Amino acid sequence: MSIRPVKHESKAQPTREGAGVHLHRVFGFGDPDLTDPFLMMDDFRNDNPAQYNRGFPWHPHRGIETITYVLAGTVEHGDSLGNRGLLGAGDVQWMTAGRGIMHQEMPKGDFAGRMHGFQLWANLPSSLKMTAPRYQDVKAADIPVVVDDDGTAVRIVTGEFWGRTGPVDGIAAEPVYLDISVPPSKRKTFKVDTYRKAFAYIFAGSGTFRDASTPIGVRVEKEVNGEELNIRDLSGNRTLVVFDTGDAVTVQAGDEGIRFLLVSGKPIEEPVAWHGPIVMNTREELMQAMKDLQNGTFIQAAH
Repeated sequence: MSIRPVKHESKAQPTREGAGVHLHRVFGFGDPDLTDPFLMMDDFRNDNPAQYNRGFPWHPHRGIETITYVLAGTVEHGDSLGNRGLLGAGDVQWMTAGRGIMHQEMPKGDFAGRMHGFQLWANLPSSLKMTAPRYQDVKAADIPVVVDDDGTAVRIVTGEFWGRTGPVDGIAAEPVYLDISVPPSKRKTFKVDTYRKAFAYIFAGSGTFRDASTPIGVRVEKEVNGEELNIRDLSGNRTLVVFDTGDAVTVQAGDEGIRFLLVSGKPIEEPVAWHGPIVMNTREELMQAMKDLQNGTFIQAAH
């Protein structure tokens, strides 16, 4: 088994989107090759309704798929084709924008005002960018959860893992999307297809993936009360870890355990022409999308 080393590590950065929603951008609008086929990811965790309740009013999408995973609160969504729905805690929506839709998402907190979820954008290959839009709305109860003997729990949103298959299917990037919790101080290895890009996003607890093939993880020297100590350098909340090649990743959980998303997908390896929520292959295709928005032909009737 070849353990994947860490290729890139960074912290999610605070930003605003929609009508002023405060969130943290995990990655996006940088080098698309780093996480290909995934383009962008946002962590919209917030306990203050004033910082998210204006939501994400009507906006266009073309050429991508958006994956919304809600952990707390609700997200009401609607589109120009007449689709409507409500995502609650633990629910997932996988939206294939394809040739184009106008979409809106309005978050609402739980009884304590808490809102937490993630949105991930996956690219579409050129052959599918103008496909018909579609939705897959999945309720929390339909997402399989597998618990290992050591207490490690894995929610399988899409893909095959530990003998179970997630409910979302027919996705171009053939992704595996997992929500993993590892108990305190446990060391755990998870298989990842050798030919896929993979990343982890830590959103609770702490741990280390770097050189985790050895139990001690990375050591750094720090001085405490005049004495030099070697301690593990743990990654914590809102940390993105992008992996290099290999067929498995290993995590060493910290003293409070660790919870993270582990996402992998088949690289598309095509040119990316990007303008906000519209992602095509060429500048000419982007210009055509802008013209379609202006002349009212962006939304096409089903056929």
